[in-house]
Amino acid sequence: PVVLAKAEDDRSTITDIEDLTVPSMSGEQIRLASIATIAEGRSPIEIRRLNQQRTVRVMGNVSGRALGDVANDLERAIATAKAEGRIPSTIVTRFGGNVEEQRAMVVDLSGALILSILLVYMVMAAQFESLLDPFVVMFSVPFGITGALLALPLTGTTLSITSFLGMIMQVGIVVKNAIVLVDYIGLMRDQGMSMEEAVRKGGERRLRPVLMTALTILGGMLPMALSTGESSEIWRPMAVAVIGGVAVSTLVTLVLIPAVYALTDRWRRRGHGGLKFSAESDHLAEAGSTSGA
Repeated sequence: PVVLAKAEDDRSTITDIEDLTVPSMSGEQIRLASIATIAEGRSPIEIRRLNQQRTVRVMGNVSGRALGDVANDLERAIATAKAEGRIPSTIVTRFGGNVEEQRAMVVDLSGALILSILLVYMVMAAQFESLLDPFVVMFSVPFGITGALLALPLTGTTLSITSFLGMIMQVGIVVKNAIVLVDYIGLMRDQGMSMEEAVRKGGERRLRPVLMTALTILGGMLPMALSTGESSEIWRPMAVAVIGGVAVSTLVTLVLIPAVYALTDRWRRRGHGGLKFSAESDHLAEAGSTSGA
């Protein structure tokens, strides 16, 4: 297309534009001001459309606060404005950019958390050569996640990507403490101790290693949780989640895990009895076949 424009000096004011002439239906030249009103205004540099609908993009940066908090405040403000009629109901708002990516990442990390729990259980089942003992160990994981979720609102921290990473991290820590205790109790049982004595001695002997591990983690994460410097809003949720999860799960490991181990002992002895009976049957069958030969 051929675009004609007057010189910049001839169209720098509203009067210059009003003095422009345009041909009428009769062919005469008339001033533009006689058929149009010229006024200054603002308009977008470009017009965006999505699915044939005109869209306006509003962008902003977040500093000093968590991205999730700002997004939630904006959603509440938009909902209030729509309820009061300041924003027409025909206007649809949608968050994009980092907010959209963060919410999608939370869904993905939820799946990663579940997958990590399953993988930890499978590895322990292979190591213990049992399905029951890993179940007792994994009993501390829900309490660790609960502790992390409770610590976030108590400290005024929102659920974010880094807090989810903290929950995934503390799964390995709480499982390690439970493994130390359950493995030692099983060792005492193999040496002929009664269940009550094995649980008591296991709690006494493993108390120090469990507390040392928990206190080391808590001491390492505490400066990060209390930090107020630059970018602290990014890493603080992870430290809070780890501290809450480890603190609650440590109490569960020392008190509830031995109780659960003792309660599940009858199924454990039933499984061992079945294995022993199977082994004796195989031995008798082998001896019978040898005698027949």
